[in-house]
Amino acid sequence: MTSEQRRQFLRNAALAASVATLPRWAWSNPPALQNNPFALGVASGDPAPDGVVLWTRLALTDPAQIQIAHTVRWEVAHDAGFAQIVQKGEATALPALGYSVHVELQGLQPARWYHYRFMLGDAVSATGRTRTAPAAGDMPGALRVAFASCQRWEHGHYAAWRHLAADQPDLVLFLGDYIYEYATPKTTTDLARTHGLRHATTLADYRDRYALHKSDPALQLAHATCPWAVTWDDHEVQNDYAAEASRGESPGSAAFLAQRSAAWQAFYENMPLRTTSLRGPASAAGWDTLQIYRRLRWGRLAHIHLLDSRQYRSWQACRTPEASSAPAVRPADCAELAQPQRSLLGSAQERWLDAGLAADTASAQATRWSVIAQQTLFSPRHYPSGTVPTDAWDGYPAARQRLLQSVARHTPRNTVLLGGDIHQNYVCRVHADAARADSAVVASEFCGTSISSRSGTTQAKVDAIVRHNPHVLLARCDQRGYGLADITPTRWSTTLRVVDDPLRADSGASTLARFVVEDGRAGPQAA
Repeated sequence: MTSEQRRQFLRNAALAASVATLPRWAWSNPPALQNNPFALGVASGDPAPDGVVLWTRLALTDPAQIQIAHTVRWEVAHDAGFAQIVQKGEATALPALGYSVHVELQGLQPARWYHYRFMLGDAVSATGRTRTAPAAGDMPGALRVAFASCQRWEHGHYAAWRHLAADQPDLVLFLGDYIYEYATPKTTTDLARTHGLRHATTLADYRDRYALHKSDPALQLAHATCPWAVTWDDHEVQNDYAAEASRGESPGSAAFLAQRSAAWQAFYENMPLRTTSLRGPASAAGWDTLQIYRRLRWGRLAHIHLLDSRQYRSWQACRTPEASSAPAVRPADCAELAQPQRSLLGSAQERWLDAGLAADTASAQATRWSVIAQQTLFSPRHYPSGTVPTDAWDGYPAARQRLLQSVARHTPRNTVLLGGDIHQNYVCRVHADAARADSAVVASEFCGTSISSRSGTTQAKVDAIVRHNPHVLLARCDQRGYGLADITPTRWSTTLRVVDDPLRADSGASTLARFVVEDGRAGPQAA
């Protein structure tokens, strides 16, 4: 099979597996299985007014069931008992796609909750709960969004997901680092748990890593609670990679492109993504691109712009090819940092975001809350040492200023940025000129801490940073958890939830802080 044929086969397979009526070639429908084929759980994602994506991935251990396609049945109902089924059908789980199933539902009613499940032979999956978005012209009274990121397996149990599920959000935004590519550290002191997997570089490695994470019951519960919208950061592939380049490799090297393609295929296989994400040319390596930047509308209440800050970015400023991570640099010593052509999003995505912000204000029924959901801290973080980190927006100051100019040019009614990556809670006022604290406040930022990943710093160091950054209203590095945003037409309220002990699967949780943003008034205020 040529590279073009392989790419087209994978595309066609993904498209075919997402619809209800399929040719019955190479299908298997076994009467009994030796294990639970739905041990990795169920999920849904990217809700629209008339539909949503349903997901599962078969976990097959019986040699007789491996390397053949399987018929998976699915049902959607108004009730958890499935007495009122509204849609049902069949999908294909193919070996070439890791036995993943993506069902793209259409024809559902807007602003309504549904229940769903999958069946293979006599095995029935857990029941998931999902919902559709409101109709495009409607103004719903409320939306609850949870946002989370960074869940390294060894660093903590996933108690945060259990508490998030209990908060009953309408939507979860996952902002990157769903998996970590590392092998278990040689020193396991103070780790919550370990695993026996090697450093991930191949498709089999990445599939195994997702299976590890998805085996956690708290994460499965959160996926089954409501629809998610997911994006990635670096650890879904490799630490601090940038577009086609990674440490120790020249840009575009065949070895890294093969690793990246494997990682991206595994990401698609394990996430409730639409087949519209499958774009790009063929290559011998496989998956050259996934378009995961996209928009979700919640009627006229919220317009969520979900970004991709890895696939199209410039190489980190003043980073040497052999460096294992992006450096912190002094601006005076790194002229590359200020080069205007450098981009975190790439020029096409920058134009796409600018057009989206323009559309938020273009009609008489303007969007109330324009949400920019992306991977990391957007606001400046000036270190007492005079250095700036280069892997986040601080490393791309011209690109950050272009985004701020877009906000100033189009003046969305309310702009809120969400982020993750840094394993810390930051709440910031976003100024029109990132270099001037006396410029107008044009947006609000909530950068959430990690589900489990440790911060690698101390609160004393963070407190010292805050003293150099007057736009920062809160910064905490010592707690794991998630953010919860309650959004109404008149107010945005963010609650920062933290677990008591990330080393305990049964940990309790508490509220660290609450901040509100009033409609028409940029900038968070302590509640």
